Amino acid sequence: MALENELGIPEEAIELRFIRSGGPGGQNVNKVASAVQLRCDLKLWPALPERVRDRLRTLAGRRLNADDVIVISAQRFRTQEHNKRDALERLGELIAQARIEPRIRKATKPTRASKERRLQGKQKRSEIKQGRKVSHDW
Repeated sequence: MALENELGIPEEAIELRFIRSGGPGGQNVNKVASAVQLRCDLKLWPALPERVRDRLRTLAGRRLNADDVIVISAQRFRTQEHNKRDALERLGELIAQARIEPRIRKATKPTRASKERRLQGKQKRSEIKQGRKVSHDW
């Protein structure tokens, strides 16, 4: 499994199961197990940095089960090989996203000029709305 090595995942952490697909395939749907269920056990990947592991857990969402295993199902294609490649690519994209360190937002205060522009805009808007009022002098 060359793709796992490119991703840096130990082979024992990845498990592929082939199951019957519900998608296109005609009569083969009931005979051939073309869908792939990829399982990546995070506990068996000790080299993964803890910060990346935490982001990966967050990004995986409901694909992560209680045993700390990411489960990705692929059944877009009619062949096992295409679905296997699709599942591995999706796992790779997930890992690539998790490896991106999020920037920490630094709180800033609005400048005096921006405050003044905001207030002028509010004043102008107020004047426009005041001009729409109909005076009833009866």
